[in-house]
Amino acid sequence: MATSAKSRSRSTFGTRNQPEASRDAILKAAASEFANEGLSGARMDAIARSARVNKALLYYYFRDKDALYGAVLDQFFRPLAQRLTLVLDSPMPAGQRILGYALAHFDTIASTPHYARLFQSEMMSASRGMSPHLSRIVEEYSRPLSQRLVATLTEGIDRREFRSVDVTELIPTLIATIVFYFVTAPMRQRLRGTDLFSLEAIQARRAAVLDQIAAMLFADREAGLCLAAEFASSGGSAEISPSPVSQPSHHVAARKHKLKRPE
Repeated sequence: MATSAKSRSRSTFGTRNQPEASRDAILKAAASEFANEGLSGARMDAIARSARVNKALLYYYFRDKDALYGAVLDQFFRPLAQRLTLVLDSPMPAGQRILGYALAHFDTIASTPHYARLFQSEMMSASRGMSPHLSRIVEEYSRPLSQRLVATLTEGIDRREFRSVDVTELIPTLIATIVFYFVTAPMRQRLRGTDLFSLEAIQARRAAVLDQIAAMLFADREAGLCLAAEFASSGGSAEISPSPVSQPSHHVAARKHKLKRPE
């Protein structure tokens, strides 16, 4: 009986025999701890308890707290960059690629909202000269994505899908529109007294983000807004079949009628 209880207790903790499961549990617990406490305030003991692993096992996978923090950042930015690159490199028209980028970016953060706070903390640390990770994140993930965004926006302007705008000024606004909701969510939840991460709230915000981006960017505003509504109602998929963005007015009217929900 005692042996069985001991075996059950041991099975609740990670082991070297389950490297992927143990590592994933550690990274998940660490992401929450770093988001809530920051790098300096996070405690390895708390991460080990939350991940249900022995502290020695935590150091077996990650040599120190800074290495674990870097792995947490990579766990978010690597798949995000891969997902956004896939959208921006697709053969869709520029308008669909930008809305697809915004949708994929928003949905990825919505599924892991604490990463917005982690990145904000990184930028604040960098302003004090204390972040060894930000330069690597910029070079490995942010710069290649920024170059693709510039190319896509420039293409859209050249083809008159987009208004003539200063691309370098637009990109920070574009990203802020996507990320700001998650960065400020703790404060606004207290102000509003509602769950900003409920399915209804996330869907409403997603639609608003795409609508705002389309309104400020598309040369044919009505066509852009209708396309944004189509993306927002696509159930989280950025994979909408390519079609021209600039359409005759009767096509825009037909699309509006199609997207109008019954009251």
